[in-house]
Amino acid sequence: MTFSDLANMYVSLAPVIFMGIFNMIWCRLPVCKALAVPIDGGFHLRDGRMLLGVNKTWKGFIGYVILGLIFTPVWGVVCGSGGVLFSLNFLYVSHANTFLYNLLMGLLLGLAYALFELPNSFIKRRIGIEEGKNITGFKRPVFVFFDQADSIIGCVLVICFVYPMSVLFFLCYVLVGAATHIVINILLYLAHLRRNMF
Repeated sequence: MTFSDLANMYVSLAPVIFMGIFNMIWCRLPVCKALAVPIDGGFHLRDGRMLLGVNKTWKGFIGYVILGLIFTPVWGVVCGSGGVLFSLNFLYVSHANTFLYNLLMGLLLGLAYALFELPNSFIKRRIGIEEGKNITGFKRPVFVFFDQADSIIGCVLVICFVYPMSVLFFLCYVLVGAATHIVINILLYLAHLRRNMF
């Protein structure tokens, strides 16, 4: 992987990075409290545990979508129709940088980010990991990685629709995205915007 590849990855995922940061802030704000309810409605399976948990709320889900609809068009304006940022953005390799196109991509990125977090939460509830916590022992690094990679996988899949990539490049993209997610989570934790670092 070259420096140019890394630049492409970060420029293309910039709206997703902003989306994740600002959604954390949005979820902490004391507004729209009616949306701060679990997506699963508190439903419990036979194992006595919730389907997804209390941390997966409609406020967070809708936040990702709305922020995707905001930041992707805004980033499109920043990238413009030429220059370095435009040439580095995978979204514009085969598509024009238009408002409607960016709006569609923002919707898809927001939905992918929100939806791809849910299976991980479902699995963690099934094996007894509490909301906002992580497993201990030798399995911890694996779960920490997938905690950060789940939403990135969804967003990179969206980018694959407009910029075909090899399996190896896809995996590298997810690895870079997950590592970036970990660093951002550490910073958000230090800024008291996250309750737990991982």
